[in-house]
Amino acid sequence: MKDNFQIVSYKPSLKRYFILLNEEWLEKYFYVEKYDKELLENCENEIIKKGGQIYFGLLGTKVIATYSLLPPKNNCVELGKMAVKSDFQGKGYGQKLLKHCIKIARKNNFNKIILFSNKKLENSIYLYFKYGFSEVKNINSPYKRGDIKMCLKL
Repeated sequence: MKDNFQIVSYKPSLKRYFILLNEEWLEKYFYVEKYDKELLENCENEIIKKGGQIYFGLLGTKVIATYSLLPPKNNCVELGKMAVKSDFQGKGYGQKLLKHCIKIARKNNFNKIILFSNKKLENSIYLYFKYGFSEVKNINSPYKRGDIKMCLKL
């Protein structure tokens, strides 16, 4: 069967999926923190209008995944709010999002990508290491759950 997965840029009609997909995993493993809520509910002002980007993974016409590149600082971009709908996890869609993220960061000439995660999310951490991220000193995590900071130098 042909996999008709594609990654598309943010448009306002997709905003609710950005919120729903992220709330799904946050509520499963943690809870939605104040900073999550700000980014999710005000994504156009907090991400897009400040120079960040949001993408969605579509399988046919069904939105099954999302991620964002938060507004860049000092030629560094933060990968945030990456989520794959639970029914579609473990099928390689997270890897496709991550490859796309790295490609976009390189295209925009960023020199590194950072992310904050939690060691409890073993599959995600494994994926980040697989794609060349390394653990760095975790200072100033914007999330209470953020017990690991990772970086990929481009």
